[in-house]
Amino acid sequence: MQFIKSFCLTFIFLSPFLISAQTTFIPMGMKDYNLIERLEVKSQRPELNFSHIKPLNRRMFTQQVEQIDSLIKKDADFAERFSKVDQYNIDRFLTNNAEWASNSKSKQPQNIFHHFFSTKSNFVEVHNKEVYFQLSPLMTLEYGNEDGYNKMVYHSARGISVRARLADKVGFDLYFTDNQERAPRYVQSWVGQHLAIPGAGYFKPLGVVEGYDYTEVRGSVNWKVTKMIDMQFGYDRNFIGNGLRSTFLSDFSNPGLFFKINTRFWKLNYENLFMELTATNPYIPNGGKLMPKKYFRMNHISVNAFKWLNLGIFDAVMFGRADHFDFMYLNPILFLMPGQQQLGSPDNNMLGVDFKANLAKKIQLYGQLNFDEFYTKELFSSKKAWTSKYAYQLGLKYIDVLGIKNVDLQLESNRVRPFTYSHLDSVSSWTHYNQPLAHPLGSNFQEYIAVLKAQPLKRLYLDAKVMYYKQGLDSVGLNMGGNPLNLYTTRPRDNNWMVGSGNEATCLQIMLNASYEFAENFFLDVSFNRRSYKTQLTGVTPDATVISTALRWNMAKRAFMF
Repeated sequence: MQFIKSFCLTFIFLSPFLISAQTTFIPMGMKDYNLIERLEVKSQRPELNFSHIKPLNRRMFTQQVEQIDSLIKKDADFAERFSKVDQYNIDRFLTNNAEWASNSKSKQPQNIFHHFFSTKSNFVEVHNKEVYFQLSPLMTLEYGNEDGYNKMVYHSARGISVRARLADKVGFDLYFTDNQERAPRYVQSWVGQHLAIPGAGYFKPLGVVEGYDYTEVRGSVNWKVTKMIDMQFGYDRNFIGNGLRSTFLSDFSNPGLFFKINTRFWKLNYENLFMELTATNPYIPNGGKLMPKKYFRMNHISVNAFKWLNLGIFDAVMFGRADHFDFMYLNPILFLMPGQQQLGSPDNNMLGVDFKANLAKKIQLYGQLNFDEFYTKELFSSKKAWTSKYAYQLGLKYIDVLGIKNVDLQLESNRVRPFTYSHLDSVSSWTHYNQPLAHPLGSNFQEYIAVLKAQPLKRLYLDAKVMYYKQGLDSVGLNMGGNPLNLYTTRPRDNNWMVGSGNEATCLQIMLNASYEFAENFFLDVSFNRRSYKTQLTGVTPDATVISTALRWNMAKRAFMF
């Protein structure tokens, strides 16, 4: 593959210049993210404003949390902002990221057995001047019942996670799980439609029991080129945004091969992301066929305009070149549309802006606005043309609601116009492995989300999520702009397109969860999921009511919120 060859040449060229302090990244969905969100709003440290780039840089955020911890111990006025639960979470965070905490000492155990559980969170840990190595088991055992369904729903997973630093030059991480799953019926319906597991991609059916067998593998190698520039090469998910969803790039779909350059200096953060993705493909139960490829390039620059305000610009393109990367897109400069036009390119461009404002040490406002192939003439016309393809997000986070410690509220609205993310060919659609690359619903919808989180005790985590959306679905074989896998050339008309055009569907979903942490990163979950879905289409999966319990060890909770 040309892309991989180019990366290898780059790596060989830059290897002599590598310096110390490379890092790994915190997996998305872990409890650390709740802490970082709270600290960002309550401390108003500008360095934390770059938390919209996920997964989070383990070195950078550990250093920031450690500085906050020091201020809490030295400044009584500053400490009043944080509860005892916050301070407990900070302590656990620093313990779980000991390789970057300055007060953590290298360990020289007397024998090999002292490497086991030398810290509470790690099964095996080696920490000395030359090597940091951590290995932990991964496990999920979840079982539940769906009302009206005579089979048990479950998710069984086991695996390992590894992260390491070698001679202060190179860092790497690995995440591997083997999974068996029988999901609620609305998820089974989604799998049948998309021929992929949400967030996982390829799967094998488990006989005739309506279940799936699949593996999830993620990993990367990372290094630091200069004090300001980090590079990472791997196979994983990436996310740009501050919300529960992202209209730019989300972690909903299957992991993908990527090369990332992140440059941070002054008040700026500039990220270049190059990815090899899987194009739309038929399901092949036993494999044996190379999946068609397509390519993605993204630039995102953000600046701390003020201590409390972060502004960003997003520029991306999706394209296919018969399984090779177009070297023009290696250019790390924003706004390549003029150069692209010189090539006569039919590629799918996306341009957007985002913001985040932290106010009064309690409130965060955030949002995104992006345009899919910008047509100014039609955008401001009264015809509601199909070419008015755009999406936006507005959100609010309220920390310590009404003064109640460790109770946080998040409100979010997402709106995506018909035909956004689709293109004139399936290769250039904003998708990966038959799944949306941005919002899980695709397009042609209006969505509202409310999330309430509480941590009344150090080890007890409670959350409630409510989602409502209205979406226009395809009707009698007509492409109504809701599925980005469909070519926009198959639209039935050019004008009079509104959000919800087509066969209107509505969905109300309520998810409740209580998690108790018996030991470090070992959770008992009790969950309730109620989904009410209404449409005039026949053969639609019935409403779902699912109650389940789970044991989780070092894994994020798996949820199906769509």
